[in-house]
Amino acid sequence: MNASTSGGETGSTSGEESDGVTSEDTSDRTSDGSRDAPEKRAIRWVAVQAAVLTAAVHLLWAWPRLSDPGDVRPYVFLLGGAFTVAVAVATLRAPEYRRLYALGAGTLAAFLLGYVGWHGAATAGALGSDPLAIVAVGAEIVGVAAFVALYRLAPPTSVVLERRTEGEKP
Repeated sequence: MNASTSGGETGSTSGEESDGVTSEDTSDRTSDGSRDAPEKRAIRWVAVQAAVLTAAVHLLWAWPRLSDPGDVRPYVFLLGGAFTVAVAVATLRAPEYRRLYALGAGTLAAFLLGYVGWHGAATAGALGSDPLAIVAVGAEIVGVAAFVALYRLAPPTSVVLERRTEGEKP
Protein backbone atom coordinates (compact mmCIF):
# COMPACT_ATOMS: atom_id res chain seq x y z
CA MET A 1 0.00 0.00 0.00
CA ASN A 2 2.84 2.38 0.77
CA ALA A 3 4.40 1.84 -2.64
CA SER A 4 1.20 2.83 -4.43
CA THR A 5 0.70 5.96 -2.35
CA SER A 6 4.26 7.16 -2.78
CA GLY A 7 4.19 7.18 -6.57
CA GLY A 8 5.74 3.77 -7.10
CA GLU A 9 8.94 4.37 -5.17
CA THR A 10 9.60 0.97 -3.70
CA GLY A 11 13.22 0.72 -2.66
CA SER A 12 16.19 2.67 -1.49
CA THR A 13 19.72 2.58 -2.72
CA SER A 14 20.72 0.47 0.26
CA GLY A 15 17.95 -2.04 -0.47
CA GLU A 16 15.81 -1.14 2.56
CA GLU A 17 12.37 0.41 2.36
CA SER A 18 11.59 3.41 4.51
CA ASP A 19 7.89 4.29 4.21
CA GLY A 20 8.07 3.68 0.46
CA VAL A 21 10.32 6.71 -0.07
CA THR A 22 13.81 6.28 -1.38
CA SER A 23 16.82 8.34 -0.53
CA GLU A 24 17.60 8.55 -4.23
CA ASP A 25 14.96 7.41 -6.70
CA THR A 26 16.39 6.40 -10.06
CA SER A 27 13.49 4.22 -11.21
CA ASP A 28 12.21 6.82 -13.69
CA ARG A 29 15.67 7.28 -15.14
CA THR A 30 16.22 3.61 -15.77
CA SER A 31 12.71 2.86 -17.00
CA ASP A 32 12.81 5.40 -19.81
CA GLY A 33 16.57 5.26 -20.31
CA SER A 34 19.07 7.86 -19.26
CA ARG A 35 20.73 10.26 -21.65
CA ASP A 36 23.73 7.94 -21.78
CA ALA A 37 21.82 4.75 -22.56
CA PRO A 38 23.70 2.91 -25.32
CA GLU A 39 20.93 3.24 -27.92
CA LYS A 40 20.49 6.97 -27.27
CA ARG A 41 24.23 7.54 -27.37
CA ALA A 42 24.50 5.74 -30.73
CA ILE A 43 21.57 7.61 -32.23
CA ARG A 44 22.94 10.90 -30.90
CA TRP A 45 26.31 10.24 -32.58
CA VAL A 46 24.58 9.42 -35.87
CA ALA A 47 22.53 12.63 -35.65
CA VAL A 48 25.59 14.74 -34.84
CA GLN A 49 27.69 13.20 -37.60
CA ALA A 50 24.91 13.67 -40.14
CA ALA A 51 24.48 17.31 -39.08
CA VAL A 52 28.21 18.04 -39.27
CA LEU A 53 28.50 16.30 -42.65
CA THR A 54 25.56 18.30 -43.97
CA ALA A 55 27.11 21.53 -42.72
CA ALA A 56 30.49 20.64 -44.23
CA VAL A 57 28.99 19.88 -47.64
CA HIS A 58 27.07 23.15 -47.63
CA LEU A 59 30.18 25.09 -46.62
CA LEU A 60 32.24 23.35 -49.31
CA TRP A 61 29.66 24.26 -51.91
CA ALA A 62 29.24 27.85 -50.71
CA TRP A 63 32.84 28.93 -50.11
CA PRO A 64 34.00 29.24 -53.75
CA ARG A 65 30.74 30.95 -54.75
CA LEU A 66 30.84 33.80 -52.20
CA SER A 67 32.16 36.26 -54.79
CA ASP A 68 28.96 35.95 -56.87
CA PRO A 69 26.73 38.75 -55.55
CA GLY A 70 23.72 37.68 -57.64
CA ASP A 71 23.23 34.37 -55.83
CA VAL A 72 22.15 34.45 -52.17
CA ARG A 73 22.52 30.70 -51.63
CA PRO A 74 26.20 30.78 -50.57
CA TYR A 75 25.41 33.23 -47.77
CA VAL A 76 22.37 31.25 -46.67
CA PHE A 77 24.44 28.07 -46.73
CA LEU A 78 27.16 29.66 -44.59
CA LEU A 79 24.62 30.76 -41.99
CA GLY A 80 22.74 27.46 -42.17
CA GLY A 81 25.97 25.47 -41.89
CA ALA A 82 27.10 27.44 -38.83
CA PHE A 83 23.68 27.00 -37.25
CA THR A 84 23.72 23.27 -37.99
CA VAL A 85 27.12 22.91 -36.32
CA ALA A 86 25.78 24.80 -33.28
CA VAL A 87 22.84 22.40 -33.05
CA ALA A 88 25.23 19.43 -33.33
CA VAL A 89 27.44 20.76 -30.53
CA ALA A 90 24.40 21.41 -28.35
CA THR A 91 23.16 17.89 -29.04
CA LEU A 92 26.42 16.50 -27.69
CA ARG A 93 26.74 18.76 -24.67
CA ALA A 94 23.22 19.66 -23.50
CA PRO A 95 20.78 17.46 -21.58
CA GLU A 96 18.14 15.76 -23.70
CA TYR A 97 15.80 18.51 -24.77
CA ARG A 98 13.06 17.55 -27.19
CA ARG A 99 13.04 21.08 -28.56
CA LEU A 100 16.71 20.80 -29.48
CA TYR A 101 16.08 17.55 -31.32
CA ALA A 102 13.11 19.08 -33.13
CA LEU A 103 15.34 21.99 -34.11
CA GLY A 104 17.95 19.60 -35.48
CA ALA A 105 15.40 17.65 -37.50
CA GLY A 106 13.79 20.85 -38.75
CA THR A 107 17.09 22.39 -39.82
CA LEU A 108 18.11 19.34 -41.82
CA ALA A 109 14.62 19.01 -43.27
CA ALA A 110 14.76 22.68 -44.32
CA PHE A 111 17.97 22.00 -46.27
CA LEU A 112 16.33 18.97 -47.88
CA LEU A 113 13.10 20.75 -48.79
CA GLY A 114 15.05 23.79 -49.95
CA TYR A 115 16.95 21.63 -52.43
CA VAL A 116 13.74 20.17 -53.79
CA GLY A 117 12.13 23.62 -53.89
CA TRP A 118 15.08 25.20 -55.70
CA HIS A 119 15.33 22.56 -58.41
CA GLY A 120 11.63 21.72 -58.67
CA ALA A 121 10.83 19.11 -61.32
CA ALA A 122 14.52 18.77 -62.24
CA THR A 123 15.50 17.59 -58.75
CA ALA A 124 16.34 14.04 -59.81
CA GLY A 125 18.55 15.22 -62.66
CA ALA A 126 20.29 17.83 -60.52
CA LEU A 127 20.85 15.30 -57.76
CA GLY A 128 22.31 12.75 -60.14
CA SER A 129 24.81 15.19 -61.62
CA ASP A 130 26.21 16.61 -58.36
CA PRO A 131 28.16 14.32 -55.99
CA LEU A 132 28.08 16.91 -53.17
CA ALA A 133 24.31 17.02 -53.43
CA ILE A 134 24.07 13.24 -53.18
CA VAL A 135 26.15 13.28 -50.00
CA ALA A 136 24.19 16.20 -48.55
CA VAL A 137 20.77 14.70 -49.27
CA GLY A 138 21.80 11.33 -47.87
CA ALA A 139 23.18 12.92 -44.70
CA GLU A 140 20.08 15.07 -44.33
CA ILE A 141 17.74 12.09 -44.59
CA VAL A 142 19.77 10.09 -42.06
CA GLY A 143 20.03 13.14 -39.77
CA VAL A 144 16.30 13.87 -39.84
CA ALA A 145 15.57 10.23 -38.98
CA ALA A 146 18.11 10.25 -36.12
CA PHE A 147 16.86 13.55 -34.65
CA VAL A 148 13.26 12.33 -34.83
CA ALA A 149 14.30 9.12 -33.05
CA LEU A 150 16.03 11.15 -30.34
CA TYR A 151 12.92 13.32 -30.01
CA ARG A 152 10.73 10.26 -29.53
CA LEU A 153 13.11 8.69 -26.97
CA ALA A 154 13.66 11.85 -24.92
CA PRO A 155 11.46 12.68 -21.94
CA PRO A 156 9.42 15.88 -22.02
CA THR A 157 11.40 19.04 -21.29
CA SER A 158 9.61 19.53 -17.95
CA VAL A 159 10.97 16.19 -16.74
CA VAL A 160 14.51 17.12 -17.77
CA LEU A 161 14.25 20.47 -15.97
CA GLU A 162 12.86 18.76 -12.87
CA ARG A 163 15.76 16.30 -12.84
CA ARG A 164 18.18 19.17 -13.24
CA THR A 165 16.77 21.06 -10.24
CA GLU A 166 16.77 17.87 -8.15
CA GLY A 167 20.46 17.48 -8.88
CA GLU A 168 21.17 21.01 -7.63
CA LYS A 169 19.56 20.45 -4.21
CA PRO A 170 22.04 19.87 -1.36
